Formats: sequence, C-alpha cells, structure tokens
Amino acid sequence: MTISPSLDERFRAAAAAADLLDVAFDVFDDTPIGPLFVGVSERGVCRISFDADPEHHLEVLARQFGPRVLRSSKPVERVRRELDEYFAGRRQHFDVEPDVRFMPEYNRVVLAELARVAYGTTTTYGTLAAQAGNPRAARAVGTVMNRNPIPIILPCHRVIGASGSLTGYAGGLDLKERLLRLEGAIL
Repeated sequence: MTISPSLDERFRAAAAAADLLDVAFDVFDDTPIGPLFVGVSERGVCRISFDADPEHHLEVLARQFGPRVLRSSKPVERVRRELDEYFAGRRQHFDVEPDVRFMPEYNRVVLAELARVAYGTTTTYGTLAAQAGNPRAARAVGTVMNRNPIPIILPCHRVIGASGSLTGYAGGLDLKERLLRLEGAIL
C-alpha cells in the first residue's frame, strides 16, 4: 500500500507541530554548493552535512538526540531561509542557534570561539586554539573543525593554516575556497 504524498506530508507536519520530534531534518537539494542535509532539534540546528543521504545521519541523530527523527520541512524552514540569504550574499550572521550540547566541553568552547570569527575574515588554527584557552592545541582545534557538525553556520571554512594556506574541509578545499570567495575573504 502506498501512502499518498499529502497524507505523508500532513503526518510529518502534525508530528512537528505537536512537538513529537527529537530532530526534524530535510535535504536542501537546490543550494549553490550542492545538496545539504540539515537537522534541527528543539534547541536549534544540530546538523549540516555535505553528505545529503539521510540514512547516513539518522542513527547518529537518534543516538544523540532521541529516536524520534523524521523528515519534516517546516521545522527547518528558518535554516533554509538563512542559508539562502547567506548564499545570495544578503546574510553575514546566522540567527539560528547551534545545538552542540552533546559535544565534549573542549569542542563546545572551540566552536563558541569559532562562531565569533566574523564574516569575510579568516583565522588560524593556532589563533583559535589560543582564544579557546590552549595556545598549543592547534592540532586539537583541527580535529574539532573536522568534526564540526554544523559547517557554514559554525564557519570552519574561515579557519586556515598558519601560512595562509587552505587546509582540510569536509566539503573539500574547492568548496572552502568558494565560501571564502563568497564572503570576500579571498579576492
């Protein structure tokens, strides 16, 4: 038996409206950088991934946030709107709250410092480590950037090597360069 799309959509919308979801997610197929998987908890955006295959993320989200993970577009509309504005060059700061509560304390401290890196600027791993209270932890900061669950909104693309070189990015160095060009950080 096939469920009609309208019934399925109504079910998902009703579950979200009744606060029955631990995480709502959607796939944004039409971004200028390709498809993005986006997950939102009741506290804020908890996942953005360049790997847009939902199956890859569902188990991790269920383990961290709870088993009620469902594709529902309404709860992620605000994130979609803010990302669309960012890609169009009309947004320099995100208002959606990141939900990183399940990350280790040090990671949360580093990501809080990362969130302060202004649009159109870059910082280094070493500088970010010093701002997070441990100037010798540049490699640890690199690991945190590699595990950043909310790229773009928590702008790990703005972190570069001490020599000014672009280094590692989950979406690839080409994407990192595109985002920095979009922001005017690379001319």
